[in-house]
Amino acid sequence: MFTPKALASLIGAAALTALPLMGLSEVDPTENLVQSTSSRLPLEDLRSFAKVFEQIRQGYIEEVDDRTLLEYAIKGMLQGLDPHSSYLDRDSFDDLQANTTGEFAGLGIEVGIENDHITVVTPMDDTPAARAGLKAGDIILRLSGKSMKGLSLDEAVERMRGPKGSSVTLTIARKGYKEPFEVTLKRDTVRVRSVRSRILDEGYGYVRISQFQLGTGDDVVKAVNKLQEKGALKGLIIDLRNNPGGVLQSSVEVVDAFLEEGLVVYTEGRTESSQLSYSAEPGDITAGAPIVVLINDGSASAAEIVAGALQDHRRAVVMGTDSFGKGSVQTVIPITSDRAIKLTTALYFTPNGRSIQAQGITPDILVERVKITRLEGPARTTEADLAGHLGNGNGGEERNAADRKKAMEEREDWLDRDNQIFEALNVLKGLNLYANRDRELRAKVARAD
Repeated sequence: MFTPKALASLIGAAALTALPLMGLSEVDPTENLVQSTSSRLPLEDLRSFAKVFEQIRQGYIEEVDDRTLLEYAIKGMLQGLDPHSSYLDRDSFDDLQANTTGEFAGLGIEVGIENDHITVVTPMDDTPAARAGLKAGDIILRLSGKSMKGLSLDEAVERMRGPKGSSVTLTIARKGYKEPFEVTLKRDTVRVRSVRSRILDEGYGYVRISQFQLGTGDDVVKAVNKLQEKGALKGLIIDLRNNPGGVLQSSVEVVDAFLEEGLVVYTEGRTESSQLSYSAEPGDITAGAPIVVLINDGSASAAEIVAGALQDHRRAVVMGTDSFGKGSVQTVIPITSDRAIKLTTALYFTPNGRSIQAQGITPDILVERVKITRLEGPARTTEADLAGHLGNGNGGEERNAADRKKAMEEREDWLDRDNQIFEALNVLKGLNLYANRDRELRAKVARAD
């Protein structure tokens, strides 16, 4: 079986933070800062820095050029602030931009580790991997002649990514094939799907958001509209488990899709540009259908913004376990054309003024991810199994012991796959049941009047 860590890995994916879009602008935000602080520079400390710098230049066992030393100094300065501020060199900056847009040059394979082998979890639609016929369960033995066995996921991902148009040959082992075979693929632009959806039961939809990219808000709206083409939604599950966050604006757009009005999130920081507030515009795409949001300790940042806002507005029931607790906002500030810093500039707050930093979102209903085993009881005979039994008074379909066992096995299949989704679906059905009851009562009162 795949480990949870292995299944969470996606080609080109990396843990994101709540990133405001303004951080990717071409404006130089350091200009005024330098001017305002130049008269207050700690000269004695700068002299100490210069002495250390010179000692390293002259006495370190290996020669290090000045540019590298200064880059190390910048990295250390940012790393000393908090866990989320960092220096982005050329590769890191490219990776961050690829993840916020959801696009990168690669093969388009979601991979995991099984028995120390890099194994295909799924080929993404309309990618080189899908067009080449790769299948879930395929084992990637070699890449361009080099063994992939024993590599970490990050190392495997790094080897499979490359310039658009470049070719790579994979040696594949597939169940049912006696011998490995080779497949040559040409790398192309791949768009990571941050949103997936499906119908769980008649009228009950499921939307999974794996991370918040620039287009995630639109993708959620499209996904829900597609679900509603199959019939009006009685309820919706939004799965944010193990969602590391992403673009702040996208999380706001997702919340806005399910609210008619009201504050979504606000931020507070030292500068005027970090004092932001976002509110929903009229229009709930589900027309008020009940919502359950699933979270766990891997739900962070932008995912917590969504859960917290829908919880504060009592628009959704939040289920699962406590979230990660990252309530800070990072601004990406370009320093040169290919380098930037990611700087923590604000804390965000839910509509009710809650700071999630180092605390997290507490679910309304605690549901741990567990494996459930049904207790076997004695075999029972039902009325429908008795010889000569009377038919249903309304002419309804009979359900004997075999029918009930089949239905129970279907429920057990859900329990075995994901008990948290199973429980969320039960909650939605309960909410829908009582909502219908309230509507019927109001209709009776209206007729009586």
